Order: sequence, then structure tokens, then C-alpha cells
Amino acid sequence: MLLLHPERRETTPEELAAEWRPADLAPPGRPYLALNMVSSLDGRATLEGRTRGLSTGADRRFFHALRAQVDAVMVGAGTLREERYGRMMKSEEIRTRRADAGLPPDPLAVVISASLSLPADLPLLAEPEQRVVVATASDGELTGARAAIDYVRCGDDLPVLMAKLREEHGVRSVLCEGGPTLNSYLLAANLVDELFLTLNPKLIGGAEAFTIVAGRQLLEPAEGELRWVATGDGDLFTRWKIVK
Repeated sequence: MLLLHPERRETTPEELAAEWRPADLAPPGRPYLALNMVSSLDGRATLEGRTRGLSTGADRRFFHALRAQVDAVMVGAGTLREERYGRMMKSEEIRTRRADAGLPPDPLAVVISASLSLPADLPLLAEPEQRVVVATASDGELTGARAAIDYVRCGDDLPVLMAKLREEHGVRSVLCEGGPTLNSYLLAANLVDELFLTLNPKLIGGAEAFTIVAGRQLLEPAEGELRWVATGDGDLFTRWKIVK
């Protein structure tokens, strides 16, 4: 991987991610939150309904390296079902490194599911070592899951969820991996602090395909301030600070 801006030097996905210290940036009362997304050149967030066709080896390495830096990983129910998430950390080496740094072996998984329509056979929910928080408007509970699950009955009130993650779970940093509708709600609530966006050199087209931010148009457009640009495996990796 080659860093192009603000300086030019050789790097790796793991080195770039390790330079990011989101917990140190947490504002009062809530965690620091970054979005991590991949898109085609024409802005499409999925190929045939999933991100897999857009994600190269370098992108997947960066994806997992960013996860290793945070207290929690947030995902919407639709993305969880489509991508079939499992345990947050795929490597025992990374779990050990996190533990040595005073972090839990795996980031807390935060799932946004208004109706709680999640099948219990999802790989994430079958992991007994994985801690999960489910934010929902439902009064029910998931049956058959082996993961350790806590419920936050906050409906779609994302600021309340973020406050509870900080106060009740000690979360100071969150990496949100979408989907596009959840991204729009987080941006509308002014909760997004950064965006990591990988541009894959494909053109997909199609009026029905999601962009990285879907749903209702934002009342006020969010503005990004470029922090760095890198390239690897033919992708363009960018990091943006969201200007408040």
C-alpha cells in the first residue's frame, strides 16, 4: 500500500489503522463514531446485494485492522443478514494483541434491529464468546442465540443508544459498517465523526443499487475534510473528518 497524501510513503493496511486512536477522540457523553464503507466508482455500495464483490484483499485487511482499534462495531440488521457476520475478530493473534492493550478480545457487536427480526442461526449470534448489544423497539428477545446479548430498548433514538453505550458499556469508540440507511440516520443525528471510504475501480450502474448513504435526503449536507489518501490492490483508500 502507498500513502499518497498528505505525504508519500510505503505503508500497510495494518500500519494505517494502527495510527488511528479513536477512543482518545471521544466527545463527552458518547463514543467517537466512524463509518467504514466501500463503493464502486459510481458510488454503489453493493454488487449483487453484497459488498464482497467490491472488496479486495487490501480492503479486507484494512477492514479488520480498523475493527481491531475500536471498542464496538455497529451494523444494521439488513447488513448483518446479507453479509452473515460472525465473530468480530477473525484472528487469535489480534485478540491477544487487544487483550495486551487492555481491550476485550473482541469488540462489542452493536446490532440495530427495530423489529428484532433476526434469525438465531446467524453466525454472530451463535458465538458464545461474542458480546452483543441489540438496539430495538421490540419488547421481545432472541431465542436460540448462544452469544451474550444485552438489549437497549431505545427504538430509533440513536443519540440515546450512543449515550447508553458510553455510560453502561464503557464504549468510547464505534466503527459503523452500515448499511446505507443506518448511515443516513447517524448522519442526520450528527453522530458521525469520520468516514473511511474505499473506492473500488468498478462501474456498476443500476437505479436500484444503494449508495453508501441511502434513505431520506439530509436536511443539511454533511461535509468532509480530507485527512489522507492511499492506494493498494487497485483501490483508492480515503479518510475524511466530518465537519460539525
